Amino acid sequence: MKVLIDNWSTYWHGFLATLWLTLVSAALALVLGVLVASCRVSPVRPLRVFGTAWVTLLRNTPLTLLFFVVVLGLPRFGITLPFFTFAVLALGCYTSAFVCEVLRSGVNTVPAGQGEAARSLGLSFGQTLGLVVLPQAYRSVVAPLGSVMIALAKNTAIAGSFSVAELLGSYRTINELGYGIVWTFVWIAVGYLVITLAISALFNGLERRVAVSR
Repeated sequence: MKVLIDNWSTYWHGFLATLWLTLVSAALALVLGVLVASCRVSPVRPLRVFGTAWVTLLRNTPLTLLFFVVVLGLPRFGITLPFFTFAVLALGCYTSAFVCEVLRSGVNTVPAGQGEAARSLGLSFGQTLGLVVLPQAYRSVVAPLGSVMIALAKNTAIAGSFSVAELLGSYRTINELGYGIVWTFVWIAVGYLVITLAISALFNGLERRVAVSR
């Protein structure tokens, strides 16, 4: 407990930074994931090709490599942003590929007749997807979507290697003060456990709520 008490402010700052990074990256991932999933199920071939390329490229690229591309590559094109923003872009884009596939699997569970009925009523593809298909698909993807968000929270640890303040990176400051590295990492692990358990509880609650509304 001495390590935690003596370095509470350091741990707390890292915890809040990780939580904020997770929330902002998750928001970006969800927006991009919905857009890319819409492209993947679109009747327009170029959009389907774009969606497939996006998912294939990002799902098969190591996240660390993507960080290097964003942090070191974008400035070469004159795009200079705070390291936090670079981290959000890397995490959000990477996670969006997994969100897309989760949503697409949910869309595939919706009977084809639902979409056909919507189109027969004169709804456009966008209206059919947003008003008919996605609301039904959402019910079946809450649990896997929660797993993706938990993975995102743990992936934020990579951002510490790119000058972004987060929980794992706090070990450097504490270690320099002479505290035992084992207990330093134990409390860092507890911080990540709190975040992931909170995400799990949130999505479990959403899943139960959706199950009742069926």
